[in-house]
Amino acid sequence: MEAYLLKFVERVRCLSEKDDGDAIASEYARIRQQNGSMKELYGLTAETGGIKENVKKNRYKDILPYDQTRVILSPILPDYSSDYINANFIKGATQNKTYIATQGPLSYTVVDFWRMIWQYKIQVIVMACKEIEMGKKKCEAYWGSLAEPSTFGPFTVSTVEESYPNEEVIVRTLTVKCGDETRSVSQLQYTAWPDHGIPYVPDGILGMMELANIRQANHTGPMLIHCSAGCGRTGVICAIDYINDLLHEKKIGDGFNIMDIVLELRRQRPSAVQTKEQYEFVFHTVAQIFEKALGEPSHPRQNQTKFADSLSIYSNVVPPKPALRSASIGSSNPDPKTRKPPLLRPRSSHPPPSSKMNDTYAVVNKTRQPSAPRTGHHYDNLDLESQKSPNNALYSTVKPKNRAAGTLPVYDRALPVNQRGSMPSLEAEFSGYEPLPAEFRARNSQLQPPPTQGPSDGNGSSEDDYEYVTNPIRDSSSSSSYCSPGGLGFKCRIKKPKGPRDPPAEWNRPER
Repeated sequence: MEAYLLKFVERVRCLSEKDDGDAIASEYARIRQQNGSMKELYGLTAETGGIKENVKKNRYKDILPYDQTRVILSPILPDYSSDYINANFIKGATQNKTYIATQGPLSYTVVDFWRMIWQYKIQVIVMACKEIEMGKKKCEAYWGSLAEPSTFGPFTVSTVEESYPNEEVIVRTLTVKCGDETRSVSQLQYTAWPDHGIPYVPDGILGMMELANIRQANHTGPMLIHCSAGCGRTGVICAIDYINDLLHEKKIGDGFNIMDIVLELRRQRPSAVQTKEQYEFVFHTVAQIFEKALGEPSHPRQNQTKFADSLSIYSNVVPPKPALRSASIGSSNPDPKTRKPPLLRPRSSHPPPSSKMNDTYAVVNKTRQPSAPRTGHHYDNLDLESQKSPNNALYSTVKPKNRAAGTLPVYDRALPVNQRGSMPSLEAEFSGYEPLPAEFRARNSQLQPPPTQGPSDGNGSSEDDYEYVTNPIRDSSSSSSYCSPGGLGFKCRIKKPKGPRDPPAEWNRPER
């Protein structure tokens, strides 16, 4: 078996040295092309998830569970009699290993989520997302806090213990009570997987899955794995753990092929391993697993008990080690300075520190501009032709609003006192902002500051003004004016100026 492991590691190393990801990308393209024929071959359907009463239970309308492998719930109470949940069974690499791949529960499907956990005697939950990512709700919190338990229908969930093996993983021990019975459930949450990206290195995920298998032990119930949609990140974790089990069972042979494994996962759960970047991540993670196995005299499953004491060899994720995509695989020189940068530069919640960051306020990751328009996620139950993006840019061009000739609304900005009487240059005014469209720049020479005093002319009013004044101030020196010197100034409304100008005289009168 060692020869096959070495062959795979050398393949990934060569791809990294040549900076060539086309071979792996072409494999992923073939996987997507085979989706349609695979559905026909196995007669895969997703009709139950599209029924009217079940549609609202799907987090994403594009991801519906296959009828052939979907998880079926048993009714427990009259109020919870529906048998539907967006989840599928996935067979593991060994006879006693099964996964349930599911979406992150919604606020009105949390009870169904716990019904599934209770019915199928789930002992370990692996959560591959955060509750909120990029300002969007990705998963409803289905566990209680350390302070007090939470109730979901007939289930009372308490968090007994919460620990942090490293900066990327949270481990919670939950107790679930239903009726007179109480059970213990372990939840492992991976928090460093950026939405629409991949982790910078796989160490945290490998350490988390080691601990998950320790807690699963010989339990015959399925291991529940979920992210937000229950397909992309969930599929990656299932694939990595599946191959890791093949390694422990010494079933890696000449016919080992990651593409076949991912296709088998997709036959059971739609869109498992959802993007090309995720597929490449599986390759490099598996190569790291194989490289570690080649460096050890033996690789027995019982060695996992060492992880409980040392929190795994993978726990030292900060600062992260160079990813396996570099030429470091099989290299005799471990000096990081001589290594090439990783082949992939994923968007990560934990970017690799290049220097001391004690004084860093924030880090902004800028990704390489893609050479072609991004098409977003690709779902198995959508036609490939319908997912093609147009040839124009991803975002439509924003056109300036039609305005009366010679007008350009410039909102107030605080200027030094000695500059308020003059019109700043357009370049200085918009320093640091996006340049104005060409048609506005052409009018630059025509812009003049509005008069500092006198009535507003009303003809230049546009819908961008904050206020409209029906009776503008005409004589600030009149004793009958509400804003006359010495007056109280009530009911005085001043039209929003269209550009920098001198403030009205009544604003500058000395205080008494």
